Amino acid sequence: MKKLGIFLLMILLIPFNVFALEKNDNTLLKGAVSGILIDAGSGKIIYEKEKDKEVAIASMTKMVAQIIILEEIEKGNIKWNQEVIVSKNAADMGGSQIYIEEGEKITIEDLMKGISMASGNDATVQMAEVIGGTEAKFVELMNKKVKELGLKHTHFSNCTGLDQENHYSTAYDMAMIAKDLVINHPDILKFSSIYEDYLREDTDNKFWLVNTNKLVRFYEGADGLKTGHTDAAKYCLAATAKRNDLRLIGIVLGEEDSKTRNNEAMALLDYGFNNVKMHILKKKGEEIKKIKIDKANKEIVSIILKDNLGVVENLTDNKKYSYNVKINKIKLPINKGSKVGTIEVLDNKKIVSSKDLIVVEDIVPLSYLELLKKGLFDVISGNL
Repeated sequence: MKKLGIFLLMILLIPFNVFALEKNDNTLLKGAVSGILIDAGSGKIIYEKEKDKEVAIASMTKMVAQIIILEEIEKGNIKWNQEVIVSKNAADMGGSQIYIEEGEKITIEDLMKGISMASGNDATVQMAEVIGGTEAKFVELMNKKVKELGLKHTHFSNCTGLDQENHYSTAYDMAMIAKDLVINHPDILKFSSIYEDYLREDTDNKFWLVNTNKLVRFYEGADGLKTGHTDAAKYCLAATAKRNDLRLIGIVLGEEDSKTRNNEAMALLDYGFNNVKMHILKKKGEEIKKIKIDKANKEIVSIILKDNLGVVENLTDNKKYSYNVKINKIKLPINKGSKVGTIEVLDNKKIVSSKDLIVVEDIVPLSYLELLKKGLFDVISGNL
């Protein structure tokens, strides 16, 4: 009995590697043609299965349309409360739809709800026409966008994801598109996280929407992102969830049915949350450095972190890191919150994370008179 106790104690003392599977072990996604799990902040791959296999991706296509729509909102070119008149082309779209009618007036916000929650083909085509003039021109913008993101295995032939020749992507490319969407355009989560809502809510013609992504209701921390289904693509899902400081993005492609798709997407996210953590090294707003700026209203300026700086680690890790701070050449004037550099986290000289550095206040150049006064003061005070 004593020997058994010693044996059990030895078992408990053996370091346990929480990465129970190799990141490319196919047993986690048995039903999927391909899939991937990444940390949304860094893009670090936690798990992968056939990540570069080019396949049909159905309505997950619309994530790129959403990026372009949100960019136009951010630039001020369109507004959420702006009303547009529905075209015949948009109204006649088949597949998933929100049943908008030709000649109807509808806000861009409602169209975005229709795209994000109901995967409306009609809503997507209408927004394509608003921004691009025609769907074909908008699709050109979509293909340009994926090139800007550095993706080499994605091409679109339409803006909706309906099955068409030369329309494909990969699990990896879809993950990078989803990463850009949630990190650089977080307003998407205001739409994708809602389980049910109404279009035209203040009218006699209101329309009930239920999110096609059931994870936002049933999975802890889930707040997006995009479902897809066609005959060629089968059932697909880009899922994202956040717990504490860790946001994960999981992609599953080519599932046989929606139940399997949802279950395997949840298992993929579970695997991530059970095996990795976000180690926050420095907090948002923390001062990283003070710099001197000549001929400015502020001689010494504080440089701070724009966002939390962290790295994704194995749950059992307790690593030590080094930092590399890079400050850009300063050109005045600079507005409060403007990026002036980056801080990199290095693990054995390998960059594992980086974040932007910003200034805490407006900095403007001194006028000629102010420079003259400062020069005289320096002479009198002996600062020269």
